[in-house]
Amino acid sequence: MTLGDVRMAADTDAESEVFEITDFTTASEWERFVSKVEEVLRDWKLTGNSADRRPPLKGEYTSGTWEERTQEIFFADFEFLITHYLLKQESVTEEGENEPKEDALPLVMQDLLCMNNDFPPRAHCLVRWYGIREFVVISPGTKCEAIISESKCSILLSSISISLANSGCQVPIFVQIQQKWRRMYVGECQGPGVRTDFEMVQVRKVPSQYSHLSGLLDIFKSKIGSTLFPVPPVNIDIRFTYILQDWQQYSWPQQPPDFDSLLGGEVGGIEFGKLPFGACEEPISELHLSTTWSRLTEGIVVDNDVYSDLDPLQAPHWSVRVRAAENPQCLLGDLLTEFFRLCSTKEPVDEVYGRGLAEEEGKDNSDITSALSKLTEPAAAVPITKLSVSSMVHTARKHIRRHRRTDESPLSNEVLNSVLLYLFPDAAVEKSSDSIKKEVVNEQEKNTDSNLYIQMKSAPTDSLTHRLALCICLVNCNYGGLRAVAHLWQELVLELRYRWENNYNVYGLSAGPPDLRCCILHQKLQMLNCCIERKKTRDEASKEGGKGKEHSSLRVPNSTAASNSAREMSQGKSWDSWSDSEEEFFECLSDQGETDSSQSEGRKDCSKSKAEGRRHAFNNMTLLNSTEPLYVPVTQEPAPMTEDLLEEQSEVLAKLGSSAEGSVLRARMQSACLLSDMESFKAANPGCVLEDFVRWYSPRDYVEEVVVDEKGNKVLKGELSARMKIPGNMWVEAWDTARVTPARRQRRLFDDTKEAEKVLHYLAMQKPADLAHHLLPCMLHAAILKLKEEETTENISSVRKSIQQATSQASKLLQSPNDDYKKLEELINQLIAMEMVITRARSLKAKFGVTEDEKNEDSNELQKFVSSLLEEPEVLVMGAGQGPAGSVIHRLFINAQRLGDFTSDEAALLAPVDDELVFDKRPSGAVSKVPDFPPPAGRELLLRTCVPRPAPYSKALPQRLFCVLMKDEFRLAGAFSSDISFF
Repeated sequence: MTLGDVRMAADTDAESEVFEITDFTTASEWERFVSKVEEVLRDWKLTGNSADRRPPLKGEYTSGTWEERTQEIFFADFEFLITHYLLKQESVTEEGENEPKEDALPLVMQDLLCMNNDFPPRAHCLVRWYGIREFVVISPGTKCEAIISESKCSILLSSISISLANSGCQVPIFVQIQQKWRRMYVGECQGPGVRTDFEMVQVRKVPSQYSHLSGLLDIFKSKIGSTLFPVPPVNIDIRFTYILQDWQQYSWPQQPPDFDSLLGGEVGGIEFGKLPFGACEEPISELHLSTTWSRLTEGIVVDNDVYSDLDPLQAPHWSVRVRAAENPQCLLGDLLTEFFRLCSTKEPVDEVYGRGLAEEEGKDNSDITSALSKLTEPAAAVPITKLSVSSMVHTARKHIRRHRRTDESPLSNEVLNSVLLYLFPDAAVEKSSDSIKKEVVNEQEKNTDSNLYIQMKSAPTDSLTHRLALCICLVNCNYGGLRAVAHLWQELVLELRYRWENNYNVYGLSAGPPDLRCCILHQKLQMLNCCIERKKTRDEASKEGGKGKEHSSLRVPNSTAASNSAREMSQGKSWDSWSDSEEEFFECLSDQGETDSSQSEGRKDCSKSKAEGRRHAFNNMTLLNSTEPLYVPVTQEPAPMTEDLLEEQSEVLAKLGSSAEGSVLRARMQSACLLSDMESFKAANPGCVLEDFVRWYSPRDYVEEVVVDEKGNKVLKGELSARMKIPGNMWVEAWDTARVTPARRQRRLFDDTKEAEKVLHYLAMQKPADLAHHLLPCMLHAAILKLKEEETTENISSVRKSIQQATSQASKLLQSPNDDYKKLEELINQLIAMEMVITRARSLKAKFGVTEDEKNEDSNELQKFVSSLLEEPEVLVMGAGQGPAGSVIHRLFINAQRLGDFTSDEAALLAPVDDELVFDKRPSGAVSKVPDFPPPAGRELLLRTCVPRPAPYSKALPQRLFCVLMKDEFRLAGAFSSDISFF
């Protein structure tokens, strides 16, 4: 054989081997699906036995924490969601100790017989039907159709059966089939030699033969197919639920608001300054009473198609839950919702204010020269006695409606007067200033949350801004909406201008500079008040200093100013360019003393000039170059700043850059107040030097030490600090440039006229949406205070915690520079939810007769019962039908039954049943025509036993059947266990 023949034979063998290879990796879609389920179970560590957990405590299914995790899996192109539900519990055994036996029953089989959590009020439906604490659900994806075909159901059941067997998982797996609204689940659980099948039946109509206990027992016994005799006893739990919907004789006590009367004074009435609160309709729609008979056995109770022993009054356990009405109309909630909508309106100014008003404003603004001339003209001397504060509102309001018909005004005169008198109570003639101050003090004493406005960046509760927020909110919701808000705001701006022009302080604002912790609108109003205060101070000083003298506005007319100007030009740009300029006006008193003083400014020797603007001597100090005392000068107060002005100033300073020239320029701009104080100090202390000024202004920069002179005596010697001796120090430059000028003749650091006009212009340009945006923090602040006030009377712990959480959340949202409207809307919804809880508490207290006046054992128990109804999903009635709460519930049902045959008008005339009638024992044999309770709306029966299946010699395993009988539903959920060791 040649070498070529060998190669050909080898190639032939290789080809034959290739064709004989079988690819076992190719899998069908069904096999891939099974493999994926097994992979998920292993990833979640659900393999093996978890029987080391302790039995669940009573009520733990409701109060405990349920964990949930979900993952997507696919069967071909069909999407499924596999979800694992688990009640979080701690293991009772330590690692390596008391490990479960290999043949121990799965945890789910132990749960089927546990009685600690029957009929949980709040849990997954599978938890309620089967009593299990851990399970897995495979359901179609959100966009997938329901699994209706029997073949598909069978494929899924076989898939989970194979997955359970391959993975060794002992957690039950359910598959959701049929339409989702039917809540149909079938499933399986496997253990060592045991298996539990979960089956379910759901139909619309209850079969007559299975509408009672005896018929359901027949189904249960036939299903388990026990051949033992006698048959093991069946444990029975029964719950009947009765629904009360008729509250005609216990109507909601709160009356709807009376919008016709402005100051109604009734509950729910609208009054400016007080936020309305409560629901306008009954906040509770239904009361569900569940009567439970637990741990019964067959033969103890009779319930068939002829007779039943199940009397609700004789039930040993009563539990109650209430169902709240869906979205009842709440007064505070409506106000907040409408106010929040106002923040997002984007209507043009013409549509909001009206074309007539815009044209009127155009006419008024056409003659600008007359307005400017009015500003420069000296104010006419009008006696104060002729200015009536009570006429402010009328004068301001008459100006805006000069060319407008009365019927076109969005707000009526009555409403407008009431709002303005509430905002400015100092305009009322009948109220003195002392009484107004007393009211403010009382309000401050009542307010325990005085610092809450700092957290929320709003405004103090007794301030004008806070009052304005309440009025804007009420006007927007109840008196005309957007146009009414615009009308009120314009009237307010006119009132503020009137007060500025006539030197009347704005009521409801604290003295001092703007509080940067408040909202920007409050800062603007405070700035206006500062301007009014400065203007009043200047006017009073002018009147006092100008008695017998002519008051005028003068320039610097003498030649000294010219020489100073020439000196400045020769030296370049000096500090004078940052103080007074020759083109600036300043106010002074024209007398001979002032002229002499001005002439002495250019002299090098200032010791002979006349001292001006002194306050008092400073700590018994004397000037360094003379024996004259060192006096504290009268200085100008620094200019107050609002938040937006500070930001603008910061931006201007930042634009100067980091160069040397920019740094010097920035320092000089920031030292205008320093230069003014130096000039005032020179005027008050003739002959002073820079060291004298530093000793008063910055004592740390004047260093004193004890030295020995030539004669050997210890003397105190002082000098400027090292930083003051640096070449080019700005303090030295400013001192050399500063003139001898008292504060009253200096250029004003704070131009109150200019700043007041800027504030008034800023206010006038605000649209209703902008105004609502500024006042939103104040409105939320007021709503939280109202909720706190109402909660204090009801004492609801859950609402108290919610208020604290809402306050913290509001502080974060309102302090943020960028408003998150979505989160703000969520916050408002939280506040509305708290209002609903409080109104539900009041409704329940009214129905159960809970009053604060009565303090006895029954009243305390009713109080606890009502509080529990608000915080818990279901509340156990102490004493069942014989206890205080049970007797009230019994009476409510009796009244509702009596009203069944009457119309609503006739029912309202019937008197409620008294307690004596409820406890009145009827004579034996007497039968009432009207039953105390209606037919049960729902009946739930739970049947449990432990029998061997499928053969008599099999292991005894738990069997369970949960039955639900309702008017339009009949459901059987069964869990049947079998011993599969030999089957």
